[in-house]
Amino acid sequence: MDDARLRWRGRRWSHLVAETAEELHAAAAALGIPRELAQDGGRTLHYDLTDEFRELAIARGIAQPIHWRELARRRREFSP
Repeated sequence: MDDARLRWRGRRWSHLVAETAEELHAAAAALGIPRELAQDGGRTLHYDLTDEFRELAIARGIAQPIHWRELARRRREFSP
C-alpha cells in the first residue's frame, strides 16, 4: 500500500499492490472491494483506495505501508 495519496474527485487515493495477483485480489476481498475494480492498464496490477480504505487495510494487517518511491523502484526492478 503506497503513500501516494493522490487527489482526485475531492478525495485522496493510494495504490494497493502485492507480489502476486492472487495475494492482491485476496487483500481487496478482505476489504470488501469487488475484483472488477482492479486496474491493470498501467505498469502494475493494483486497486485504487481512498484514505479510509488505506487506513483500514493497514490497521487490519491486510497491507503494509510503503513509500511511493519504493513502489516505483520495485516496478523498475521487476518490469520486463
